[in-house]
Amino acid sequence: MWRWEKGGPPRRWPDELAREEPLEIRVDDRPVAVTMRTPGHDEELAIGFLVSEGLIQRREQVVNTSPHPRNADRNVIGVFLADGVKIDFQHLTRHTFVSSSCGLCGKASIESVRRHFPAIRGKIRVKAETLLALPDALRGAQTTFARTGGLHAAGLFDLDGNLLLVREDVGRHNAVDKVLGRGFLDGRLPLDRHILVVSGRASFEIMQKALAGRLPVVVAVSAPSSLAVEFAQASRQTLAGFIRDERMNIYAGHKRIIFPKHRTAVH
Repeated sequence: MWRWEKGGPPRRWPDELAREEPLEIRVDDRPVAVTMRTPGHDEELAIGFLVSEGLIQRREQVVNTSPHPRNADRNVIGVFLADGVKIDFQHLTRHTFVSSSCGLCGKASIESVRRHFPAIRGKIRVKAETLLALPDALRGAQTTFARTGGLHAAGLFDLDGNLLLVREDVGRHNAVDKVLGRGFLDGRLPLDRHILVVSGRASFEIMQKALAGRLPVVVAVSAPSSLAVEFAQASRQTLAGFIRDERMNIYAGHKRIIFPKHRTAVH
């Protein structure tokens, strides 16, 4: 590429770009969706997509996953279900084609999502100081972002703030799917004692995916959308955003957060 800085001439400059390629997801050889993604962890992405769509719930439902044998670019992946497992493809709430930054992505309705996934009922608590440290911990683990500046990230933390998993992708929703997929494959679901941290804004779809994984707390580096806040409140999720400079905005579920006690000054 060419780089220009004020006060000098343009000059050639080496650069790394985040890869973006399509991935077709199939279930027992039936095409289900095509999403634009960063190649890598495709098995997790496919599984996480199916979990967040409510099509699979238990590890034993999946026999294996594999790239399509006739696809040299490895941009088609198949998920093969155990004998006797039946899923209702009419429950799919996405359009067949999904962009990497699609937002709502053709959700049929919020009510259809709520029928799939009940509200969070757990009584976990997390310290405010723990939440404040999470964005920096996630950023420190974004190795590809450090080279390209072009990827979103999703991180899975325990309630003490320990980073357990991070995934990067050109699509913020794909990064969350990869985290859910890894949790599913490792037998960790439900993730009801964990925290999801996303590097950008919190959309409705990210909150829906978190609910599918039973994640009670979602932290966003940036802002949530109005629909994300409404969904979090209705689903009894904790949603915090704009965590920076020792402060945060809490849009839903503040009672899960343990705040430090401060004595009132007496004059």
